[in-house]
Amino acid sequence: MIWSLVKIVLFVVIVAAATLGAGRLLEIEGVVRLAVAGWEFTLGPIQAIVAVLLALAVLWLLMKATGLLIAILRFLNGDETAVSRFFDRNREARGYQALADGLIALAAGEGRLALIKAQRAEGYLDRPGLTSLLMAQAAEAAGDGTKATEAYKALLADPRTRFVGIRGLLKQKLAEGDTETALKLAEKAFEMKPRHAESQDILLKLQSESADWKGARSTLGAQRKSGALPKDVYRRRDAVLALQEARTVFDENASIEAREAAIAANKLSPDLIPAAAMAARSYLDKGDKKNAVRVLKKAWEATPHPDLAAAFAQIEPEETPDQRLKRFRVLTALHPENPETRLLLAELNIAAEDFSAARRALGDLPTAHPTHRSLAIMAAVERGEGADDATVRAWLSKALTSPRGPQWCCDKCQAIHSEWAPICGNCGGFDTLSWREPTETSGPSATGSELLPLLINRPGAASDKAAPEDAIDLEAVGRRAN
Repeated sequence: MIWSLVKIVLFVVIVAAATLGAGRLLEIEGVVRLAVAGWEFTLGPIQAIVAVLLALAVLWLLMKATGLLIAILRFLNGDETAVSRFFDRNREARGYQALADGLIALAAGEGRLALIKAQRAEGYLDRPGLTSLLMAQAAEAAGDGTKATEAYKALLADPRTRFVGIRGLLKQKLAEGDTETALKLAEKAFEMKPRHAESQDILLKLQSESADWKGARSTLGAQRKSGALPKDVYRRRDAVLALQEARTVFDENASIEAREAAIAANKLSPDLIPAAAMAARSYLDKGDKKNAVRVLKKAWEATPHPDLAAAFAQIEPEETPDQRLKRFRVLTALHPENPETRLLLAELNIAAEDFSAARRALGDLPTAHPTHRSLAIMAAVERGEGADDATVRAWLSKALTSPRGPQWCCDKCQAIHSEWAPICGNCGGFDTLSWREPTETSGPSATGSELLPLLINRPGAASDKAAPEDAIDLEAVGRRAN
């Protein structure tokens, strides 16, 4: 309300001033005479003011007309003008609208429509970083690999989008199975952004698949420095890579380097079973039985495993079964109730022909936790104690349909492996194998055909001359302990 009052007062003051000025001009008696080209004009004060204002208006119109003419000439010449800027803004608006429509179509899974919108946006906009990226992703969604490759290569020209282009080409090569080119691209991506987690993972996987263990350990170190891996996980994976590096040296028959690498791998992760077994054999090559026993004992304390028992047996290969049974107490005393310890004791007692002790060592494993191995050992105990063939065959028939027991299983895809490896052969996971029971167990078939070898291979039958492959060799049970 105050502002309205101020405006009213200001208006009244201006009108009063104008009126006063006009009155003063009318009181002036002088005149203005103009002579132009033989013409003479006599103007009063008011007329002179009006004439000046008209002259200024005409001059302003002439200046505007001249500016318009110059702008038209510049527009026709291709220079930037208000008209060109108007059309540029219009094109830019259409381009961004096409870009937005393309992103929406891509998010909706309409690859072909997204590709059309991306091409339209590319025609309107001079923003290759945006349009080429949308073009590449839309082409991938539409299944046009060639156009996607061209778009990713276009991104390489700009330093700001070069990493995105390399990453896109890398994923394409991985999908095509071209691991050699993918490895080079992954190394370039890692060089540009060494802290990028995805690039680290891909490079580590490709280096492991190509047996570049030294490079893989370097990449793993970069993961640790960037904080992507906890310390314990880093030490475990570094031990895995060091173990593979040691195996490579073994293949090259360089025993000194192999021993050092194997021992280093064991020190990095003492509970890594393959590393412990290899380190123990490395100590044995040096004649250092004491350290071999120490390594195997520490690994057995973490996880009892048949490979550790096999390596422990190699320490004294010429000992008798009774001597071996006594020496193995170093291991069997650590986890006496562990199934692996009980199975190992049963095998050692079978080798020493103490079948009652073997039965006591097994305990209720054949019934409480039946596996191929425990039931086969039980069949060997029955045969050693003089049981009839029917009893032995009964245990063997159960063994044929029982679970396999602990195996090297992939924690990612659940695939089963006969021996440990750093990379799962099924899904390509790195350091995903663990010693445990598979999630799926075998069972009897509907027809009972798995029992046919036992039924055919009965005492006195002609097929006894050639035992089937599915029959369990009981003599091998005793040989394993030796």
